Amino acid sequence: MQVIAPSLLISINTLNLPTQESEAQAKYIITQEIERPFDLSSGPLLRVILLKLSDNEHILLLNMHHIVCDDWSIGVLISELGALYTASFKNQPSPLSELPLQYADFAEWQREWLTGEVLENQLAYWRHQLNGITMLPLPTDKRRPNIQAYRGATQFLELPLSLVDALEKISQREGATLYMILLAAFQTLLYRYTYSDDITVGSPIANRNRSEIEGLIGFFVNTLVLRTDFSRNPTFRELLARVREVTLGAYSHQDLPFEKLVEHLQPERNLSANPLPTVIVVK
Repeated sequence: MQVIAPSLLISINTLNLPTQESEAQAKYIITQEIERPFDLSSGPLLRVILLKLSDNEHILLLNMHHIVCDDWSIGVLISELGALYTASFKNQPSPLSELPLQYADFAEWQREWLTGEVLENQLAYWRHQLNGITMLPLPTDKRRPNIQAYRGATQFLELPLSLVDALEKISQREGATLYMILLAAFQTLLYRYTYSDDITVGSPIANRNRSEIEGLIGFFVNTLVLRTDFSRNPTFRELLARVREVTLGAYSHQDLPFEKLVEHLQPERNLSANPLPTVIVVK
């Protein structure tokens, strides 16, 4: 359970790096800091290091555990840090107003709201949507390990501006978002690899559909399971319509935490893969 400290003082560790090797040393320190685990039992879950490369160049390293921060939160943190830095530089008081609520308030509200008929309606949708779901049979060049090792790689792909413009025109014509089009294309690729008519991927969503929590730092993100039917050899326009329907349905039932969905559906667990979606797409 979460234990909230009455107050917390974060120390800033300042390191002066050798001038000739400052950049290489900074990269090494950052890598080491990323790999250093947090102690969830005692905290703090935020570590701060100031790396001094020269008199006029510094790197501020903010390292937070994912359990207290999501991608949206990083934007909030940087924005507030910039506002505080500017105010401090001008000898002005903090420009930040008091928060209307805290993360604990949201957690308590979620527990009270997500019960009874509301919970059953959410569960009924996902039970129907994910009935009979199986692991996506992705072909791989190596045998899947018995236990996930999380030793993956990153492949970056940059789309030409002309292609993005063309996709945006299609999205306007078909009443779909650019994300829906890219999701349909990616699921088509998975269909090509697996020849399965049942293509399921997981997709994170910010889950901040209330204005009161837009300015909070915390872990709000939820995982949606998006399942698309490729049967009957649809055209891409037909497939896009299916993806649009599935995506909008998932958005309207996004309040059910993924962990609770897994708890209720009780899929067959396997240490070699994630429950429900084998593939995750990040938008």
